Parts: sequence; C-alpha cells; structure tokens
Amino acid sequence: MANLLGTDKVTQIGIVVKDIERTRSEWARLLGVDEPPIIQTAGFADAQTHYEGEPSEATAKLCFFQVGQVAIELIEPDGRPSSWQKHLNEYGDSVQHIAFETPSMKATRENLHGVGIPTNQFGEYTGGRYAYVDSQDKLGVHIELLQND
Repeated sequence: MANLLGTDKVTQIGIVVKDIERTRSEWARLLGVDEPPIIQTAGFADAQTHYEGEPSEATAKLCFFQVGQVAIELIEPDGRPSSWQKHLNEYGDSVQHIAFETPSMKATRENLHGVGIPTNQFGEYTGGRYAYVDSQDKLGVHIELLQND
C-alpha cells in the first residue's frame, strides 16, 4: 500500500487557541522553558494565502515549542475566514493539525485529493509553502503539508 503523503516525517502538532499569550505561558510552565517569541503571519501580498479557493487576508499569531523532533505550534487566528478560524469556531481551543514535511507539495495534494481529502487552505512562508487538507471528517484532524526550499 502506498503512503499517500510521500513521507513519514511529522514536524508539528498545531493547536488553535483564543489567547496565545495565556496558552504560551501555560505550555512554557509545563515544559519548564522560556516563552518563545510570538510571530505574526504575513498578509496576502506576501503569503499568497488562499482559503476555500479564494484569496484571503487571514493572518495568525504563532509560536513554537520544540519538543524533541516535533514542534508544538500555537495558533491564534485573527478572526477572518481561515482553516484556523473555522476550527476555533467549531471546536474551541484544540488540536487542529498534524504537520508532515513533504518532498512534493503538488504530488501530495493530488494524491490526497484523489482519495477525497481536498486542500482547503494554502500559502507561502519565508523558506517554503504550506497547505492544509480537509481531513477532519476522515481522520479526526487536519493534515498540514510543509515543503521547505
């Protein structure tokens, strides 16, 4: 049986939250580490974000805790339509995605679409690109694909 992701490298667990400052403080205390910096994602001009097939100005605050080989990513969406905001509205503070580093974004998205798991958000970041595939109903969580340059 073929691996539709083309990889087995998990890189992140993404948690969508209403208050990143509070949640970051709790994670730092739990892990016994300093609070990592909070970064703001870029708007459409730089990130080329698309949500449900349309250009999107949605942004989010992010911070990352490196725990072994996996990062715990906290995401606070800005309220505009996005995969993050939809998840927060439907499920509250909770795990939104598991991220896999993929060698071929295009091939992996096509593989997943072929089995009924479509892309619902994608964009660029400094050093690569990302895509969220809508696997919530099939897998209980979204899958994020990351391709670094």
